[in-house]
Amino acid sequence: MPSMHIGSDYHRTARLSALAQDLRALLGKLKRRLRDQAHVGDLTPSQISVLLRLEKDGPATASSLARAEGMRPQSIAPVITALEGAGLVSGAPDPTDGRQTLLSLTEACRKWVEEGRAARQDWLTRTLQARLSPQEQDEVAKAVELLRRLVDD
Repeated sequence: MPSMHIGSDYHRTARLSALAQDLRALLGKLKRRLRDQAHVGDLTPSQISVLLRLEKDGPATASSLARAEGMRPQSIAPVITALEGAGLVSGAPDPTDGRQTLLSLTEACRKWVEEGRAARQDWLTRTLQARLSPQEQDEVAKAVELLRRLVDD
């Protein structure tokens, strides 16, 4: 009898591993589809990450951004230069230390971020409505609650 238990554990583990792989691939595809809706253009992942961090945490120095992003200060400089050149980030003297520059999102960037979020929300809402029945929409809502339990502390 123990061998049947071991076999069922093996199959359960294999099934969970396959499920995890499928879920990761599916979420990656969903993320790409949503990103396509936002029209991020030619921004690199590092540039997007810096913009999101500035949006979430507020103004920051280049060195604090580098630390937060796990980059060396000299590696983040071209990222910031490109974002400033694109009109997405601007710098101003730090009121507590005039030798430092505080970087923040420009108003144009904030508007662009809001429009991107609205476009992604609209696409996903329309897609859920067009491709899933009301019952399937309810099933997705239940699945979202289960997925939330995986990531919430």
